[in-house]
Amino acid sequence: MKYVVTGGSGFIGCHLINLLLENSDNTVVNIDKLTYASNERHLSDFECNSNYLLQKIDIINFQNIKKIIDDYKPDAIFHLAAESHVDNSIENPLEFIKTNVLGTGVMIEAANQYWLTLEQSKKKNFRFLHVSTDEVYGSLKDGEYFTEETKYDPSSPYSASKAASDHLVRAWNRTYGLPTLVTNCSNNFGPYQHFEKLIPKIIINALQKKPIPIYGSGKNVRDWLYVEDHVEALCHVMDNGKVGETYNIGSDNQKSNIDLTYLICNSLDKKLSPFKFGLETFSQLITYVNDRPGHDQRYAIDSMKIQNELKWQSKYNFETYIELTIDWYIKNYVK
Repeated sequence: MKYVVTGGSGFIGCHLINLLLENSDNTVVNIDKLTYASNERHLSDFECNSNYLLQKIDIINFQNIKKIIDDYKPDAIFHLAAESHVDNSIENPLEFIKTNVLGTGVMIEAANQYWLTLEQSKKKNFRFLHVSTDEVYGSLKDGEYFTEETKYDPSSPYSASKAASDHLVRAWNRTYGLPTLVTNCSNNFGPYQHFEKLIPKIIINALQKKPIPIYGSGKNVRDWLYVEDHVEALCHVMDNGKVGETYNIGSDNQKSNIDLTYLICNSLDKKLSPFKFGLETFSQLITYVNDRPGHDQRYAIDSMKIQNELKWQSKYNFETYIELTIDWYIKNYVK
């Protein structure tokens, strides 16, 4: 298969490309403008692979995007490129609208124009998979879960921009017949995640003996998904998903931010000697800060649709893989 992956230099994207290239018959073009959040160390693993090509391009550039797609002639496109940090979207919302909304519009129109030129068999098999977030659904009450039918109710500029991009992708399917798929996933974790995200921030701040900031009371609940589970689900949806459908991807691991922080600090206490850092316990570094504007209280994904219809199920146990993730950051950040 010939794949285009947008945002392949990001946290989820680099894991996806790694999975795609495990099959030596696959080729991948990675379209990425290489922002501050790019994973250069992981990308270096691909540089000597003749089946991999990086194109440093901003997805809002229609002519450049169209040329790459027309020249490369992919069988499928994974669209992951996005600005993704909620705090940054509050500080700079227009950048999120530009990349997440306009950029997605450019990608689907370039893909659509290419798709219309294909011979019938290739046209039938082509897919455009848009990777989105559970944050588009807004906030849940205790005991509730997001399903694919949950009404959109975004709270931040980030989630609003992703909601808009989801609607654009569905509109191109309904108007033009472009064979699209949409996935909405819960919070990812694992190696190579940028330190602005919650889990690496907790670990790295602890290792650097810096305050670990917790918004508000810390009781906001998030649903955690190991990144390898996510990328395997993306490939499964690409291969087996029904055109025009949406699939929620999660592994039913809800934890409050404060409980997760204590879990990580307690793990670090066992793996490292906090006394060497001048601490009795790493949890001493927990610092409560003013809550984020529009901070959603709770997320939880119902993955029954992808489980029942596509026979995919999460296989990476949270307790095991959070420990492996902590070990990875210790190995890469402890001097």
